[in-house]
Amino acid sequence: MTDYSKLLRPDNGQDAHMIHLVSADGFETWSKSRSAPERAAMAGQKFSGDAASFAILPQDGESWSVVAGVDDPAALTTWCLAKLAESLPAGTYRLAECSPGAASFGWLMSHYKFDRYLDKTPDGPRVLLTDQPARIDETVMLAQATALVRDLVNTPPIDCGPPALEAEAERIAKEHGGTVDVNRGDALATGYPLIQAVGQAAMREHAPRLIELRWGREDHPRLAIVGKGVIFDSGGLDVKSSTGMRFMKKDMGGAAHALALAELVMKARLPVRLHMLVPAVENAIASNALRPGDIITARSGTTVEIDNTDAEGRLILADALTKAGEDDPELVLDFATLTGAARVALGPDLPAMFASEDNLADGLITGGNLEGDPIWRMPLWDGYLEMLSSDIADCANSATGGFAGSVTAALFLKKFAPATAAWAHFDTFAWRPSAKPGRPKGGEALGLRASFHYLKARYG
Repeated sequence: MTDYSKLLRPDNGQDAHMIHLVSADGFETWSKSRSAPERAAMAGQKFSGDAASFAILPQDGESWSVVAGVDDPAALTTWCLAKLAESLPAGTYRLAECSPGAASFGWLMSHYKFDRYLDKTPDGPRVLLTDQPARIDETVMLAQATALVRDLVNTPPIDCGPPALEAEAERIAKEHGGTVDVNRGDALATGYPLIQAVGQAAMREHAPRLIELRWGREDHPRLAIVGKGVIFDSGGLDVKSSTGMRFMKKDMGGAAHALALAELVMKARLPVRLHMLVPAVENAIASNALRPGDIITARSGTTVEIDNTDAEGRLILADALTKAGEDDPELVLDFATLTGAARVALGPDLPAMFASEDNLADGLITGGNLEGDPIWRMPLWDGYLEMLSSDIADCANSATGGFAGSVTAALFLKKFAPATAAWAHFDTFAWRPSAKPGRPKGGEALGLRASFHYLKARYG
């Protein structure tokens, strides 16, 4: 993994290439203050201040500086320097007229590459100096957490099965003083029947398990973080198309978010009693696979009729949410790549967020806006509960018809979330279908920084 701590350094006056930031509107005025050779260089490179463009400016001797276009030099945003950082040659840089602020994160993420399976020489680092040293540690932490989510999602299930998620939880616990408990295989049948039912078809190759990480003092407020860990989703007997199955390695994206957020909480030493739960399974096809029409009694005692085996993520989350509630948390956050309906409604960039309390929803939205990690609240509309009814069980796992798919999935989870806790559910894509500066195609953390900002505000 990239060492992000070496890419953002305190500005102690060391040698560095200067970066001047201008907007298209202010470029003409700014250029008049520059030397004739600099103006000639900008003209030769056809630079006119457009956002995400830049030019190299000659200085005395062999030195050089940079001028780069941004929308507003006085209000730098998260990703406004990411394209620049991707394009510049290796070296050390400082901003001439301002502090990097939020743009530091985008600068760091421009260095992210998933090259585990490539024989490739990495590019040299572009180090950014900052006059805000107090922000360095947290910015680096967020970059590391984002890279962890991306790496886990990008890794194929042959190398990122349930044991790999368990190993990641063990690493985090060991580094930060937590403990890990795991229930796996046939032992799940008595305590976590929905997790066992979804994962039983891959019992031999990828035995299902519930991974629990605990950290913090017993007398601190209890926080539960839950993440869907379907390491690959064939759809089960309601098998997906080949197109729909192609990127189902990302169906453990909720688990990746939960692991990364748990580590952020621990690194920041937030005063909470943390309980992270990851139900990890493969939704496979075999003679013992979960069948449409089966009825399973959940850990909570609720009977669930299986309407669709491709609505499996909510099943494993149901048992995990029930277990989380048994520790009497005051706040529960869950993350899941749960429904295509959320993507139809909001596209790939906006996670659908459902919350049991307005204050919780408002705080998460505020955190997302401040961190450049936007989220969108969707309704927990109880009027649609009837879509989950069953004639012969307490409920069905999938709604009849095609309406409000993300809402009915969230309503299913609400049945199992602890009623006494504030609860928010993120239906996140965990994937970027096309590249943007600092955000390559592939696994992506969506809602992670928004959630951490909220947790800092609530507990920090």
